[in-house]
Amino acid sequence: MPSPTPDREHDVVLFGASGFVGQLTAEYLARRAPDDVRIALGGRSRGKLEQVRAGLGERAASWPIVVADSGDAASVTALAESTRVVATTVGPYMRYGLPLVAACAAAGTHYADLTGEVLFMRRSIDEHDAAARASGARIVHTCGFDSIPSDLGVLALHLHAREHGLGDLRDTTLVVTSTRGGVSGGTVDSLRGQLDIARRDPAARRVMTDPYALSPDRAAEPDLGPERDPMSIVHDPALGGFLAPFVMGSVNTRVVRRSNALQGHVYGRELRYRELMLGGGLPFGPARAAAIAGGIGALVAGLSLSPTRKLLDRLLPDPGEGPSAEARDRGFFHIDVHGRTSSGANLVSEIRVSGDPGYKATAEMFGESALALAADEERLPPVAGVLTPATALGEVLTERLRRAGHTYRVRSA
Repeated sequence: MPSPTPDREHDVVLFGASGFVGQLTAEYLARRAPDDVRIALGGRSRGKLEQVRAGLGERAASWPIVVADSGDAASVTALAESTRVVATTVGPYMRYGLPLVAACAAAGTHYADLTGEVLFMRRSIDEHDAAARASGARIVHTCGFDSIPSDLGVLALHLHAREHGLGDLRDTTLVVTSTRGGVSGGTVDSLRGQLDIARRDPAARRVMTDPYALSPDRAAEPDLGPERDPMSIVHDPALGGFLAPFVMGSVNTRVVRRSNALQGHVYGRELRYRELMLGGGLPFGPARAAAIAGGIGALVAGLSLSPTRKLLDRLLPDPGEGPSAEARDRGFFHIDVHGRTSSGANLVSEIRVSGDPGYKATAEMFGESALALAADEERLPPVAGVLTPATALGEVLTERLRRAGHTYRVRSA
């Protein structure tokens, strides 16, 4: 792999810093970034960026402003060439993100984003993985609630199993046991765009429904029979009773499977991975699970049909909107990743995080991802290309998140 990125004017440019999650990330970096990490704020409007900077306090008062437009190739290229790392919140990424990925891959600039768009990631891989590997750039998608807990949670299971000689991972299930948080306007907007593309393009629909859609070599994936995202209620006493599909599972499962494949299927060639949300046991568990599953189905169906989409568009948050600081502080998520190994051992990776998953917690995960790329380069796995959080950042990011107050631990079940 080429040597670490050369010295540049900036270490990290936070692109989209005047958006809602961008501002939260800027606030986090102003509190947590080391003094020797040179951070700049990027976006289309100098005035808005200056307003954001003015509200960040003394530590950020001298942060430079970088004006760039995602639709202007020259400004995007200049942005990528000015910094060692770009962390971008500018989405939907399928609409706005590919030129920046291309510029970073060409310039050898590390890149992180918050996408949950499988079609965008597939195009990023197809069009820019080779250039990123040649330049040494780490292109790291899904650096928020999509998909860091999933990716690092399964990585932790694998590392524990390897350390204790317990064999490969087999049946592995992520269970969201409890959570509180708002619906992200940016996530909803990305979902609209993915559904629109899939409705028009049969090939895109096939990608979105393929459990190995992000594989680096689809033909080399193990033949484990049908492995589809759960679409209905699951009853499993070992996992807590009645469970529903997890709304982000269709993204996270593809990311975890890509992590496994990029590492030569080190987790196990017979890994079966799914994501669920806990409804609970009797008497109320079935009703809770049914309500969760029904809500997901109604949201997808409603956004797919023009009459109901117009109604939902008035009810759902717009991009750039989000909950109050008090609501963000009250949020949290608790996740257990259950794994059974080839030796018969049962393990659980426990993840506990305070803060609204899509906002406060995501800003923390995203900020630490950017700092890991900028400050920990020599400790990161020696890989380049279009990667995942587990393959690009791995244990280094887990350590950072633990220091930030996030819990990642593995126990025997």
